[in-house]
Amino acid sequence: MKVKVIGAGLAGAEAALYLANRGVKVALYDLKPNAFTPAHKSEKFAELVCSNSLKSNDVFGNAAGLLKEELRLLGSITMEAAELSKVPAGGALAVNREEFSAYITEKITSNPNIEFISEEIKKVPTDGFTIIATGPLTTAPLSESIGKLAGSLYFYDASAPIIAADSIDMDSAFIGDRYNKGDGDHINCPMNKDEYCAFYDALIVAERATLHEFEKSDVFEGCMPVEVMAARGKDTLRFGPLKPAGLDDPKTGRWAYATLQLRKEDKAGTMYNMVGFQTNLKFGEQKRVFSMIPALKNAEFLRYGVMHRNTFINSPKALNPDFSFKEYPMVFVAGQISGVEGYVESAGSGLLAAIYAERKLKGEREVLISENTVLGALSRYITTENKNFQPMNANFGILPPLSVRDKKERKRLMAERSLAAVREFIIEIN
Repeated sequence: MKVKVIGAGLAGAEAALYLANRGVKVALYDLKPNAFTPAHKSEKFAELVCSNSLKSNDVFGNAAGLLKEELRLLGSITMEAAELSKVPAGGALAVNREEFSAYITEKITSNPNIEFISEEIKKVPTDGFTIIATGPLTTAPLSESIGKLAGSLYFYDASAPIIAADSIDMDSAFIGDRYNKGDGDHINCPMNKDEYCAFYDALIVAERATLHEFEKSDVFEGCMPVEVMAARGKDTLRFGPLKPAGLDDPKTGRWAYATLQLRKEDKAGTMYNMVGFQTNLKFGEQKRVFSMIPALKNAEFLRYGVMHRNTFINSPKALNPDFSFKEYPMVFVAGQISGVEGYVESAGSGLLAAIYAERKLKGEREVLISENTVLGALSRYITTENKNFQPMNANFGILPPLSVRDKKERKRLMAERSLAAVREFIIEIN
């Protein structure tokens, strides 16, 4: 049986090459070179359309670096190509875009088990094994078809920053819900008038990220960036996401001048979302400005807020833990459309989807990678019930916590645990 892989980006390339190298026949579909999305320019596969950086290479201190090492152990083509095309970038792994894409393209076109077909797929094939890896700019007909399978489909990514719980200054914050209606699921970050005014003045002049022309019409329809809201007037935020009403500060017994609420992002309470703070500020500006809120003065940002054109499914409702649809277990989803965010995360999901698809295709027992790995934790995140689901990138906050006070040592131990789990996974699948 031939497996169809739709999309020749990072996730699709990983999936196609993994299957082909294991003797599985693959039909790889992509618009290129007959047509292009608004973001793509090159005829080559695995094109990097934004930055040429794959983020940190620090295995024991950064989750993005740890994820790369997990993929190296699993034989990722993305990591192989990155190593051969890397350029100096300090502690990050950056690549020559052309060399990177050319290497992967050559591997695909020279593989006898891969048949490449330049064609727009308008409807998801459900009569055989299929991996959908069409990325954030999936064409309209296919998006509609995917939406019918998934039950829902989102067309932009508008999300607020996520903060590590143990980096919140609780001396400047308090736990509680508005008018005490809830179970203490929020952390409240009060500001007095001077603190708010300083924060506001910094926010309205902070530098924003540049949107692509094709993103501008979609991004702001359903969600207003906090900096745009702030520009409407100095008190606008105090009647919006920084509304203090119903939040009694136990230190004063009164409502603060302004209060930011942080909402749990996971059941364990290791990550908190800045409620209502969807933003298009540059990442460095987010850290600088949002850290002016007293409770966030030492905040560790596990994920910065983003607002850009994207297409992703409501994975917690639609997908099994192996990336297959609950209603169509032979159809798998990988890459950004599955709810992971970032180059390496997308590649990793493509590799996992292929591993799981091959085992199912060959009638072998299901083996899922441990949630103690970044790959496994991401998989768990996107397939676990979440009423406020948004795409997620690699970070230590999604990993099962360890009771170690020293943050550097805790990350090192998490990394060691992760790599050991990946090696066990490799033994199991081979």
